[in-house]
Amino acid sequence: MTITQLKYVLSVAEYQNFTVAAEHSFVTQPTLSMQIQKLEEALNIQIFNRSKKPIELTEIGKKIVAQAKVIVNESNRISDIVDQQKGFIGGEFRVGIIPTVMPTLLPMFLQNFTKKYPKVTLIIEELTTDEIIRKLSDGHIDAGLAATPLENDSIIENPLYYEPFVGLIPKNHRLYNQQKITSEELEIQDILLLEDGHCFKDSVINLCSTHKIDNTKGFQLASGSFDTLIKLSKEGLGMTLLPYLHTLDLNEEDKANLRDFTNPPPAREVSLIYHKSQLKMQLIEALKKTIDGIIRGAISFSDVKIVSPLAKR
Repeated sequence: MTITQLKYVLSVAEYQNFTVAAEHSFVTQPTLSMQIQKLEEALNIQIFNRSKKPIELTEIGKKIVAQAKVIVNESNRISDIVDQQKGFIGGEFRVGIIPTVMPTLLPMFLQNFTKKYPKVTLIIEELTTDEIIRKLSDGHIDAGLAATPLENDSIIENPLYYEPFVGLIPKNHRLYNQQKITSEELEIQDILLLEDGHCFKDSVINLCSTHKIDNTKGFQLASGSFDTLIKLSKEGLGMTLLPYLHTLDLNEEDKANLRDFTNPPPAREVSLIYHKSQLKMQLIEALKKTIDGIIRGAISFSDVKIVSPLAKR
């Protein structure tokens, strides 16, 4: 039994196809199949039911895959131990960032991080929270930047900052003439929302006094962009809520439509998250230190009310 064989097993278990697994493992399909077959023969069991399409794990195969993940993670930890002992901060570092954090936070730290750690190859993906959790569990990314808490026992959350919500209210809206707004005054049918899959949408719904979405206003919107919500709001089609950092680059005309919440304002907690296996901790700590050093100058809110990004059931 080898670590390589276990990695091939994990790849087939994930992609449920020998050819696709071989492509992602950078080997030929016959090589991958032969190594898995050797492992099955050595253990005298069948890991995969090859008669199924897509390929399925056998019952014993499911248990082997669970243990293989532990073994492969622990084998990767050896390299981490050596790197930490040498004080080496380098290599490939894969980070997933949710769409509502990516455009504001990434420009703030990316150049600083790459200059400070030139030996790190930073690979960044824009992913939903669910995708980040799945890829952390599968070992396809090393860390994520997402809204928390997530209430996931396999994920460690390291809070970075608290970002208040700000209302963007058009002139014809019932709340426009108020200097500040409260969450009790919000009604979901008044608010332009992001599309499903964005945790910020779930946070806004959780914040509102009414949670039932009204489909009688003449249109339904599914947008993944705050820019689209802002433009529609300016046309008088409803108000919207924005994370604080998204308001900083608005023009003066749009800023005139912004309304803060009364204290303590509702806010989201943005955290650096990673798997409980805690691999590549020297890189994770380097990223946290970089973001901490920059974000304090841009956002320093602490007296806030954290709104959960978890969708209400």
